[in-house]
Amino acid sequence: MQLEIRPDPAEVGRARRWARSRLAGSGIASDEPLAETLVLLVSELVTNAVLHTGSPAVLRLSLPGAAADAATVRLEVADASTRAPVPRCAGDDATNGRGLALVDGLADRWGWSAEGEGKRIWCELDRCAPPPPLAATPATCGTRTPATAASGEAPCAAPACTTPARATAYEQPARTGLAFDAPAYEAV
Repeated sequence: MQLEIRPDPAEVGRARRWARSRLAGSGIASDEPLAETLVLLVSELVTNAVLHTGSPAVLRLSLPGAAADAATVRLEVADASTRAPVPRCAGDDATNGRGLALVDGLADRWGWSAEGEGKRIWCELDRCAPPPPLAATPATCGTRTPATAASGEAPCAAPACTTPARATAYEQPARTGLAFDAPAYEAV
């Protein structure tokens, strides 16, 4: 599914509302952390496209079906600018310049590639399966059995799922990772 974006700052709010409305049929609850992260990423990527390109863009969203407990959500913004996305070092008092740093910190993977006369910036979020229901007998965390409240010992905190280390992929030009002191960054 996709939404065409005009080069107007008001489009950012419209893109957020559109993304929220698409979550309803996907099985992702609007109060689920994944939904809130997805909406924030939509906001950041659409804002970058609107403010830095001055041209229309297309927002694409790939959501799992309603029955999917574990899946990957993919967000893409394609625009007509050939300028590469450039992470900036925002000062403490700066009111902008943190968008790509947020994308890097929140997405499980992200990157960009040239696309025709422009580019495509994408990010992915992994949706983990919900934790299994609590068993009548204590489960184990590695070799340790979770403590009960009566013992006074803190219970172990096994995660409901684990995701691979976050990865940033630049498809073109060949660059890897984010290094916030790289000389290619624009001055703020």
